[in-house]
Amino acid sequence: MLKPKKRWSLAEADSEKANELCDKLKLSSLVSALLVNRGIHSAEAAEQFLHTEKQPFLDPFLMKGMEEAVSRIKKAVSNSEQIVIYGDYDADGVSSTTIMLETLRKLGAIAEFYIPNRFTEGYGPNEGAFRKLKEKGCSLIITVDTGIAAVNEASLARELGMDLIITDHHEPGPVLPEALAIIHPKQEGCFYPFKELAGAGVALKLASALLGEIPEELLEVAAIGTIADLVPLHGENRLIASRGIGELRRTVRPGLKALLKLSGTSLDSVNEETIGFAIGPRINAVGRLGAADPAVDLLMTKDPEAAAALAEQVDTMNKERQKLVSSMTEEAIQHVEQNYPVDENPVLVIAQENWNAGVVGIVASRLVDKFYRPAIVLSIDPETGNAKGSARSIEGFDLFANLSQCRDILPHFGGHPMAAGMTLKQEDVGELRSRLSVAAKSKLTPEDLVPISKVDISCSLEEVTISTIEELNLLAPFGMGNPKPVVHLSDVLVENAKRIGSDSSHIKLVLKEEQALLDCIGFGFGSLYEEMAPLSKVSVIGELSVNEWNNRRKPQLMLHDLAIDQWQLFDWRGARDPEKLAGSISPEKRALITFQKENYNRLLQLGYHPLLADTKEAAIHADISGKYAVLFDTPDELDLVKYLFHSGLPQRVYAIFNQHEDAFFSTQPNREHFKWFYSFLVKKSPFNLKQNGELLAKHKGWSKDTVDFMSRVFFELDFVTIENGVISIADEVKKRDLMKSKTYSQRQHKVELEKMLLYTSYLELKQWFEENMKQSSMLLNV
Repeated sequence: MLKPKKRWSLAEADSEKANELCDKLKLSSLVSALLVNRGIHSAEAAEQFLHTEKQPFLDPFLMKGMEEAVSRIKKAVSNSEQIVIYGDYDADGVSSTTIMLETLRKLGAIAEFYIPNRFTEGYGPNEGAFRKLKEKGCSLIITVDTGIAAVNEASLARELGMDLIITDHHEPGPVLPEALAIIHPKQEGCFYPFKELAGAGVALKLASALLGEIPEELLEVAAIGTIADLVPLHGENRLIASRGIGELRRTVRPGLKALLKLSGTSLDSVNEETIGFAIGPRINAVGRLGAADPAVDLLMTKDPEAAAALAEQVDTMNKERQKLVSSMTEEAIQHVEQNYPVDENPVLVIAQENWNAGVVGIVASRLVDKFYRPAIVLSIDPETGNAKGSARSIEGFDLFANLSQCRDILPHFGGHPMAAGMTLKQEDVGELRSRLSVAAKSKLTPEDLVPISKVDISCSLEEVTISTIEELNLLAPFGMGNPKPVVHLSDVLVENAKRIGSDSSHIKLVLKEEQALLDCIGFGFGSLYEEMAPLSKVSVIGELSVNEWNNRRKPQLMLHDLAIDQWQLFDWRGARDPEKLAGSISPEKRALITFQKENYNRLLQLGYHPLLADTKEAAIHADISGKYAVLFDTPDELDLVKYLFHSGLPQRVYAIFNQHEDAFFSTQPNREHFKWFYSFLVKKSPFNLKQNGELLAKHKGWSKDTVDFMSRVFFELDFVTIENGVISIADEVKKRDLMKSKTYSQRQHKVELEKMLLYTSYLELKQWFEENMKQSSMLLNV
């Protein structure tokens, strides 16, 4: 048995609806079931989802506040007023700022942008910035990807005589700012059909309302913000991402071209992963380490030389960010393990002076990955005494809702159910930790704190073909709300397994089901090689892809997790260092069984904690249920092994069966040997075994032990007498079976036992164990 690293949550498709889609759209059963699992039940909805080129954008004027915003902006343009785009410092904020600024300048507006410094100003609108903008002659501020929580700042703008238009997508609080217009699909009274737009998506809607059409050249920028901000990629977000990726593949923006070149990505290979792992992190790095302005400049510049220099700057900052994240993560993990053990803390809240506030969100994500607990990482400013940080959550714990219950100690916070940012006083950090822990203990079960892998569908190996995988790619672009499909293959054989990679840290498997074969690659799963016994059937989950090598194309599975539901037999018979092997099994899982008192005492002296099973009662009470049973040596009775299973079945059996003497391969006299030796004694009786036994053995090519063995058998059968090493024929000899001799019977029994436990094939031994486990299981269930 091998438990998976995570608990698998397997979606079950409505087979009737899936078959209907399969028939109407001529899709494979696999893709049809996936669509149904993702809430797409009708052929019309499936067509729209699979073919985004046919899907229109929604009317932007369906958004509450759009008409007022457009009217005021157009008035500002015609009156040559100073307009400022107030953005955020992440990739979504930078994208939103670029969209809005390019749109206004296209309309002929006098417009600039302002993004607050994360370290000196913090998140969102602030009083100092608004006063500064007023002094520079600004009369209209348009926020993008921020502002929905700026209640006080909105009042200040009104006092200063500036109009404020807020465009945002973060969760609205109970009190909204009193702005000239708020464009937010989730605000009360907004009937816009799609509620999950990113900040860049909301900015794109305002841009299209101002221009009277969708600005195709801005779709690539909107796609960056949408994908990087991890909003669900369905509905209009899917349309933005899909169309935007298409525009990005033929981009004319020098900044994006330079950034893609630095990341080693060709234009024709751009996809959602390019944005998620190459473009997004680099843009984010700028605002995490300093002012985000260079990121906006990179997206907007028309000068190739300036673009190359900016891209180099951005890439360098990203490398610095990676080093910083690595060192801070190590510190944070140590902080948790030493001060806030996860067994006692269902929510991790850690704070430290002078941590870089720009990367605390990434570090929080790393803590969630390692410990699978909601995590808040805070940087304390020793001068102000304020703690500023970010939070990341797990399924089942709504961060925004639970933090909302702590508003009295959170003067600034905002976010989503799965992520949030906040500022609070240093002295309130302990109170926040305490409140969130109480909330988590009431809402999260022990199972909720076990990492979960969502599995989209089960399939057979026969269904995994190149054409099916290509059809699966119709569901791209993948991301939040529309992840890459994870498939489940159940109880398939491992035809071949080998470690791969320079350090053997990866594994390659060849899976087999009937005649179908499938390559499976597991990066970082090299240790599984020692965890899989021969003939084991495995269940795996992972992502399907097509491997192209030397003009050959083959389906393959990228492994996410692996499990073995059946017990496993590991054959360690004949091992040279049995003690060391036994010690290689984790003590928490191991049940080390010895049948010999001598070995029991020796293992105790070595620091092990063996179980002695030298009697029926001891074997029955040896607790191996659910354990890794390590059978160290051979028993005197074969039934002792069987009795071990009477109280419960193990997950694994490691068969060592170490012994010092070998009855099976020692000279085993047959009946002809006994017949000759008895005739010899009749002629030579009395015969001195002490003096002449060795000579007799050499004469016959036997061992001295063989002569002694036959002598003991004759003695026990009353065929001879032995006194002071002299053997003599008894006066009255009755014919008796050799098995009546205890010595002979024990030797025969020992030979049969060794033959079964030591000299059978792996398959024969496994079948013997399975038969006895089956019988014991029947007894347990009676």
